[in-house]
Amino acid sequence: MPKIRAAVAGANGYAGMTAVSLLAAHPDVELVQLTSRSLAGKPYQEVFPLLEVRGRFSDEIEPNGVDVIFSCLPHAAGAARTAQWFQAGARVIDMSADYRLKDAAAYPRWYGQEHPAPELLEKAVLGLPELHTEEIKQAQLIAVPGCYSTASILALAPAVHGGLIAADVVVDAKSGVSGAGRSPGLGSHFAEAGEAVSAYALNGHRHLPEITQELAGVAPDAVAPRLTFVPHLVPMVRGILATCYFDSKASAPELTEAYREFYAGQPSTQLVPTTPSTKLAGRTNLCLLNLAAQDGKTVVTAALDNLVKGASGQGVECFNIAFGLDRRAGLELPNQWP
Repeated sequence: MPKIRAAVAGANGYAGMTAVSLLAAHPDVELVQLTSRSLAGKPYQEVFPLLEVRGRFSDEIEPNGVDVIFSCLPHAAGAARTAQWFQAGARVIDMSADYRLKDAAAYPRWYGQEHPAPELLEKAVLGLPELHTEEIKQAQLIAVPGCYSTASILALAPAVHGGLIAADVVVDAKSGVSGAGRSPGLGSHFAEAGEAVSAYALNGHRHLPEITQELAGVAPDAVAPRLTFVPHLVPMVRGILATCYFDSKASAPELTEAYREFYAGQPSTQLVPTTPSTKLAGRTNLCLLNLAAQDGKTVVTAALDNLVKGASGQGVECFNIAFGLDRRAGLELPNQWP
Protein backbone atom coordinates (compact mmCIF):
# COMPACT_ATOMS: atom_id res chain seq x y z
CA MET A 1 0.00 0.00 0.00
CA PRO A 2 1.32 3.49 -0.79
CA LYS A 3 2.10 5.63 2.20
CA ILE A 4 -0.18 8.50 3.18
CA ARG A 5 1.34 11.83 2.22
CA ALA A 6 1.34 14.20 5.19
CA ALA A 7 2.34 17.82 5.69
CA VAL A 8 2.85 19.75 8.91
CA ALA A 9 2.11 23.48 8.92
CA GLY A 10 3.88 25.32 11.72
CA ALA A 11 6.48 22.61 12.29
CA ASN A 12 8.73 24.80 14.46
CA GLY A 13 6.45 25.06 17.52
CA TYR A 14 6.25 22.45 20.25
CA ALA A 15 3.07 20.85 18.90
CA GLY A 16 4.47 20.95 15.38
CA MET A 17 7.81 19.46 16.39
CA THR A 18 6.06 16.68 18.29
CA ALA A 19 3.85 15.96 15.27
CA VAL A 20 6.90 15.75 13.01
CA SER A 21 8.68 13.36 15.36
CA LEU A 22 5.65 11.07 15.59
CA LEU A 23 4.83 11.14 11.89
CA ALA A 24 8.46 10.56 10.85
CA ALA A 25 8.35 7.25 12.72
CA HIS A 26 4.85 6.28 11.59
CA PRO A 27 4.94 3.16 9.39
CA ASP A 28 2.15 4.37 7.08
CA VAL A 29 3.21 8.01 6.58
CA GLU A 30 5.46 9.87 4.19
CA LEU A 31 6.27 13.38 5.40
CA VAL A 32 6.31 15.50 2.27
CA GLN A 33 6.17 19.11 3.49
CA LEU A 34 7.05 21.06 6.62
CA THR A 35 6.38 24.78 6.91
CA SER A 36 7.70 27.54 9.11
CA ARG A 37 7.92 31.16 8.10
CA SER A 38 10.84 31.78 10.47
CA LEU A 39 12.76 28.75 9.15
CA ALA A 40 11.81 28.95 5.45
CA GLY A 41 14.64 27.73 3.26
CA LYS A 42 16.50 25.87 5.99
CA PRO A 43 17.05 22.10 5.73
CA TYR A 44 14.79 20.00 7.93
CA GLN A 45 17.78 18.34 9.54
CA GLU A 46 19.02 21.60 11.02
CA VAL A 47 15.93 21.44 13.25
CA PHE A 48 15.44 17.64 13.35
CA PRO A 49 19.01 16.25 13.19
CA LEU A 50 18.04 12.80 14.46
CA LEU A 51 15.22 12.21 11.98
CA GLU A 52 15.54 10.72 8.51
CA VAL A 53 13.55 13.56 6.96
CA ARG A 54 14.96 15.27 3.87
CA GLY A 55 13.95 18.61 2.40
CA ARG A 56 13.72 22.29 3.30
CA PHE A 57 11.13 24.29 5.17
CA SER A 58 8.73 26.33 3.07
CA ASP A 59 6.64 29.25 4.27
CA GLU A 60 3.30 27.86 3.04
CA ILE A 61 1.77 24.44 2.38
CA GLU A 62 1.35 23.47 -1.27
CA PRO A 63 -1.68 21.22 -0.75
CA ASN A 64 -1.89 19.54 -4.15
CA GLY A 65 -1.02 15.87 -3.77
CA VAL A 66 -1.12 16.00 0.03
CA ASP A 67 -3.52 13.59 1.76
CA VAL A 68 -3.55 15.16 5.23
CA ILE A 69 -2.35 18.42 6.74
CA PHE A 70 -1.55 18.73 10.42
CA SER A 71 -2.11 22.41 11.12
CA CYS A 72 -0.04 23.50 14.11
CA LEU A 73 -0.37 27.20 13.34
CA PRO A 74 -1.36 29.85 15.90
CA HIS A 75 -5.03 30.46 16.62
CA ALA A 76 -6.84 32.00 13.62
CA ALA A 77 -3.82 31.59 11.31
CA GLY A 78 -4.83 28.19 9.98
CA ALA A 79 -8.51 29.05 9.56
CA ALA A 80 -7.69 31.37 6.67
CA ARG A 81 -6.07 28.48 4.79
CA THR A 82 -8.39 25.58 5.56
CA ALA A 83 -10.80 26.13 2.66
CA GLN A 84 -7.91 26.14 0.19
CA TRP A 85 -6.57 22.90 1.66
CA PHE A 86 -10.02 21.32 1.34
CA GLN A 87 -10.28 22.35 -2.31
CA ALA A 88 -7.04 20.50 -3.01
CA GLY A 89 -8.53 17.34 -1.47
CA ALA A 90 -6.60 17.27 1.80
CA ARG A 91 -8.07 16.33 5.15
CA VAL A 92 -7.09 18.66 7.99
CA ILE A 93 -6.17 17.91 11.57
CA ASP A 94 -6.09 21.23 13.38
CA MET A 95 -4.14 21.70 16.63
CA SER A 96 -5.27 25.24 17.32
CA ALA A 97 -8.53 26.36 18.93
CA ASP A 98 -10.02 27.45 15.61
CA TYR A 99 -12.63 24.70 15.34
CA ARG A 100 -13.05 23.35 18.86
CA LEU A 101 -16.15 25.35 19.78
CA LYS A 102 -19.37 24.77 17.86
CA ASP A 103 -20.75 28.26 18.46
CA ALA A 104 -19.06 31.01 16.45
CA ALA A 105 -20.46 33.60 18.86
CA ALA A 106 -18.28 32.17 21.63
CA TYR A 107 -14.99 33.06 19.94
CA PRO A 108 -14.98 36.83 20.61
CA ARG A 109 -15.42 36.20 24.33
CA TRP A 110 -12.73 33.54 24.66
CA TYR A 111 -10.28 34.46 21.88
CA GLY A 112 -10.82 38.19 21.52
CA GLN A 113 -11.90 38.20 17.85
CA GLU A 114 -14.60 37.04 15.47
CA HIS A 115 -14.11 33.59 14.03
CA PRO A 116 -12.32 33.95 10.65
CA ALA A 117 -14.19 31.07 8.96
CA PRO A 118 -17.48 30.38 10.80
CA GLU A 119 -18.91 28.50 7.83
CA LEU A 120 -16.40 25.70 8.50
CA LEU A 121 -17.41 25.07 12.11
CA GLU A 122 -20.19 22.70 11.13
CA LYS A 123 -17.67 20.53 9.28
CA ALA A 124 -15.43 20.10 12.32
CA VAL A 125 -15.41 17.08 14.62
CA LEU A 126 -13.69 17.42 17.98
CA GLY A 127 -10.69 15.10 17.95
CA LEU A 128 -11.31 13.29 21.23
CA PRO A 129 -11.44 9.62 20.20
CA GLU A 130 -12.96 8.40 23.46
CA LEU A 131 -16.09 10.44 22.67
CA HIS A 132 -16.13 10.82 18.87
CA THR A 133 -14.58 7.76 17.22
CA GLU A 134 -17.36 7.24 14.69
CA GLU A 135 -17.52 10.88 13.64
CA ILE A 136 -13.73 11.05 13.26
CA LYS A 137 -13.80 8.18 10.76
CA GLN A 138 -15.61 10.35 8.22
CA ALA A 139 -14.39 13.81 9.20
CA GLN A 140 -12.62 16.07 6.73
CA LEU A 141 -11.77 18.54 9.50
CA ILE A 142 -10.69 17.32 12.95
CA ALA A 143 -10.20 19.82 15.77
CA VAL A 144 -7.86 18.41 18.41
CA PRO A 145 -8.98 19.63 21.86
CA GLY A 146 -6.76 21.53 24.27
CA CYS A 147 -4.54 19.78 26.80
CA TYR A 148 -6.49 20.97 29.86
CA SER A 149 -9.72 20.11 28.06
CA THR A 150 -8.62 16.57 27.25
CA ALA A 151 -7.59 15.80 30.83
CA SER A 152 -10.70 17.36 32.38
CA ILE A 153 -13.22 15.87 29.95
CA LEU A 154 -11.75 12.38 30.26
CA ALA A 155 -11.69 12.69 34.06
CA LEU A 156 -15.38 13.63 34.23
CA ALA A 157 -17.17 12.17 31.19
CA PRO A 158 -18.10 8.76 32.67
CA ALA A 159 -19.59 10.33 35.80
CA VAL A 160 -21.50 12.91 33.76
CA HIS A 161 -22.70 10.30 31.28
CA GLY A 162 -24.03 8.13 34.08
CA GLY A 163 -25.77 11.04 35.82
CA LEU A 164 -23.62 10.32 38.86
CA ILE A 165 -22.58 13.87 39.81
CA ALA A 166 -24.74 15.28 42.59
CA ALA A 167 -23.55 18.90 42.66
CA ASP A 168 -20.98 21.32 41.31
CA VAL A 169 -17.55 20.21 40.10
CA VAL A 170 -14.22 21.82 40.89
CA VAL A 171 -11.23 21.15 38.61
CA ASP A 172 -7.79 22.13 39.89
CA ALA A 173 -5.43 21.72 36.93
CA LYS A 174 -1.68 22.17 36.60
CA SER A 175 0.47 22.45 33.48
CA GLY A 176 4.12 22.50 32.56
CA VAL A 177 5.48 25.58 30.80
CA SER A 178 5.56 23.98 27.32
CA GLY A 179 1.78 24.42 27.32
CA ALA A 180 2.42 28.13 26.75
CA GLY A 181 4.10 27.38 23.42
CA ARG A 182 7.62 27.90 22.14
CA SER A 183 7.53 31.65 21.60
CA PRO A 184 9.36 33.40 24.44
CA GLY A 185 7.23 35.22 26.98
CA LEU A 186 7.66 36.68 30.42
CA GLY A 187 5.24 34.24 32.07
CA SER A 188 7.20 31.18 30.91
CA HIS A 189 10.66 32.71 31.32
CA PHE A 190 12.80 30.46 33.54
CA ALA A 191 13.52 33.18 36.09
CA GLU A 192 9.78 33.86 36.43
CA ALA A 193 8.40 30.29 36.30
CA GLY A 194 11.20 28.44 38.09
CA GLU A 195 10.69 27.68 41.79
CA ALA A 196 7.16 29.07 41.64
CA VAL A 197 3.58 27.86 41.28
CA SER A 198 0.85 30.28 40.29
CA ALA A 199 -2.84 30.19 39.41
CA TYR A 200 -4.04 32.14 36.38
CA ALA A 201 -7.16 32.83 34.30
CA LEU A 202 -9.24 32.93 37.46
CA ASN A 203 -12.09 34.65 35.62
CA GLY A 204 -12.30 31.77 33.13
CA HIS A 205 -9.79 29.91 31.00
CA ARG A 206 -10.41 29.51 27.26
CA HIS A 207 -10.49 25.71 27.63
CA LEU A 208 -13.49 25.95 29.94
CA PRO A 209 -16.09 26.23 27.12
CA GLU A 210 -14.58 23.15 25.45
CA ILE A 211 -15.01 21.20 28.67
CA THR A 212 -18.60 22.27 29.27
CA GLN A 213 -19.53 21.75 25.59
CA GLU A 214 -18.29 18.16 25.58
CA LEU A 215 -19.65 17.26 28.99
CA ALA A 216 -23.07 18.55 27.94
CA GLY A 217 -22.79 16.29 24.91
CA VAL A 218 -22.56 13.16 27.07
CA ALA A 219 -24.96 14.26 29.83
CA PRO A 220 -28.36 12.50 29.93
CA ASP A 221 -30.13 15.88 30.02
CA ALA A 222 -27.62 17.57 27.65
CA VAL A 223 -26.61 19.96 30.45
CA ALA A 224 -23.08 19.98 31.84
CA PRO A 225 -22.67 20.25 35.62
CA ARG A 226 -21.67 23.66 36.89
CA LEU A 227 -17.90 23.67 36.85
CA THR A 228 -15.18 25.81 38.42
CA PHE A 229 -11.92 25.42 36.53
CA VAL A 230 -8.66 26.90 37.86
CA PRO A 231 -5.39 26.28 35.98
CA HIS A 232 -1.92 26.60 37.49
CA LEU A 233 1.54 26.93 35.98
CA VAL A 234 4.14 24.70 37.62
CA PRO A 235 7.92 24.66 37.04
CA MET A 236 8.20 21.57 34.84
CA VAL A 237 8.57 21.32 31.07
CA ARG A 238 5.62 19.09 30.17
CA GLY A 239 2.59 17.43 31.68
CA ILE A 240 -0.96 18.09 32.83
CA LEU A 241 -2.46 17.01 36.14
CA ALA A 242 -6.17 17.69 36.62
CA THR A 243 -7.69 16.98 40.02
CA CYS A 244 -11.49 16.96 39.96
CA TYR A 245 -13.74 17.10 43.02
CA PHE A 246 -17.47 16.37 43.16
CA ASP A 247 -20.21 14.76 45.24
CA SER A 248 -21.22 11.44 43.71
CA LYS A 249 -24.61 9.76 43.65
CA ALA A 250 -22.88 6.37 43.38
CA SER A 251 -20.77 4.28 45.72
CA ALA A 252 -17.06 4.00 45.04
CA PRO A 253 -17.36 0.51 43.45
CA GLU A 254 -20.27 1.67 41.28
CA LEU A 255 -18.35 4.71 40.14
CA THR A 256 -15.28 2.63 39.32
CA GLU A 257 -17.39 0.22 37.29
CA ALA A 258 -18.93 3.15 35.38
CA TYR A 259 -15.45 4.37 34.43
CA ARG A 260 -14.26 0.91 33.42
CA GLU A 261 -17.31 0.39 31.24
CA PHE A 262 -17.09 3.84 29.63
CA TYR A 263 -13.44 3.37 28.67
CA ALA A 264 -13.59 -0.32 27.72
CA GLY A 265 -11.69 -0.79 24.46
CA GLN A 266 -10.12 2.68 24.64
CA PRO A 267 -6.35 2.16 24.34
CA SER A 268 -5.29 5.68 25.33
CA THR A 269 -7.24 6.12 28.57
CA GLN A 270 -6.48 3.84 31.49
CA LEU A 271 -7.61 3.54 35.09
CA VAL A 272 -4.66 3.06 37.44
CA PRO A 273 -4.74 1.97 41.10
CA THR A 274 -2.78 4.91 42.51
CA THR A 275 -2.79 8.61 41.80
CA PRO A 276 -0.70 9.07 38.62
CA SER A 277 2.11 11.55 38.37
CA THR A 278 2.70 13.50 35.19
CA LYS A 279 5.99 11.68 34.72
CA LEU A 280 4.18 8.35 34.56
CA ALA A 281 2.26 9.59 31.50
CA GLY A 282 5.19 11.56 30.10
CA ARG A 283 6.02 11.15 26.41
CA THR A 284 3.16 8.68 25.94
CA ASN A 285 -0.25 9.03 24.35
CA LEU A 286 -1.94 7.95 27.58
CA CYS A 287 -4.38 9.68 29.87
CA LEU A 288 -4.10 7.98 33.27
CA LEU A 289 -7.05 8.20 35.65
CA ASN A 290 -7.45 7.39 39.33
CA LEU A 291 -10.61 7.45 41.46
CA ALA A 292 -10.46 8.12 45.19
CA ALA A 293 -12.54 9.75 47.93
CA GLN A 294 -12.03 12.02 50.91
CA ASP A 295 -14.76 12.42 53.53
CA GLY A 296 -17.40 11.43 51.01
CA LYS A 297 -16.09 13.72 48.27
CA THR A 298 -15.05 11.95 45.06
CA VAL A 299 -11.59 12.87 43.78
CA VAL A 300 -10.64 11.97 40.20
CA THR A 301 -7.12 12.69 39.01
CA ALA A 302 -6.02 12.68 35.37
CA ALA A 303 -2.43 12.86 34.15
CA LEU A 304 -1.22 13.21 30.57
CA ASP A 305 1.57 14.65 28.47
CA ASN A 306 0.34 17.99 27.14
CA LEU A 307 2.32 17.65 23.90
CA VAL A 308 1.30 14.06 23.15
CA LYS A 309 -2.15 13.00 24.38
CA GLY A 310 -2.85 16.69 24.99
CA ALA A 311 -1.90 17.71 21.44
CA SER A 312 -0.02 15.99 18.62
CA GLY A 313 -0.26 12.39 19.83
CA GLN A 314 -4.00 12.76 19.97
CA GLY A 315 -3.87 14.27 16.50
CA VAL A 316 -2.02 11.20 15.22
CA GLU A 317 -4.55 8.97 17.01
CA CYS A 318 -7.34 10.81 15.16
CA PHE A 319 -5.39 10.49 11.90
CA ASN A 320 -5.16 6.73 12.39
CA ILE A 321 -8.91 6.48 12.95
CA ALA A 322 -9.72 8.74 9.98
CA PHE A 323 -7.56 6.73 7.58
CA GLY A 324 -8.61 3.30 8.82
CA LEU A 325 -5.26 2.43 10.42
CA ASP A 326 -4.46 0.70 13.67
CA ARG A 327 -5.38 3.30 16.25
CA ARG A 328 -2.06 2.89 18.06
CA ALA A 329 0.13 3.05 14.93
CA GLY A 330 3.11 5.31 15.59
CA LEU A 331 2.01 5.80 19.20
CA GLU A 332 3.29 2.76 21.07
CA LEU A 333 5.76 4.95 22.88
CA PRO A 334 7.73 3.60 25.85
CA ASN A 335 7.45 5.58 29.05
CA GLN A 336 10.82 7.18 29.87
CA TRP A 337 10.85 6.88 33.63
CA PRO A 338 12.46 8.58 35.43
